Amino acid sequence: MAKEESLYTNIGQGLDDAEESQMFGKPCFKINGKAFICLFQNEMVFKLKGNAHILALSLKGAQLFDPSGKGRPMKEWVQVPYAHKAKWEALAKEAWEYVKTG
Repeated sequence: MAKEESLYTNIGQGLDDAEESQMFGKPCFKINGKAFICLFQNEMVFKLKGNAHILALSLKGAQLFDPSGKGRPMKEWVQVPYAHKAKWEALAKEAWEYVKTG
């Protein structure tokens, strides 16, 4: 298992009621049947809003998630490189809270 996948899995499994699943054929975690984080191209992707969304996008190399690669990004989803792995857990908690209460 790659270091990115291992870290992603540990973070997801550490969140209450998070369920492992698939989104676009990639591993994801869901809460109440809705995805809030996934792993894509060895980077972690988060469903965020507000200040957490702004913070995530401000990280070097971060971008809106465009799984098709056709210039149609998913506006609430931010793809964050492994270089920012120290922020992954906090961003995952923000995403978990957003989807859980939204």
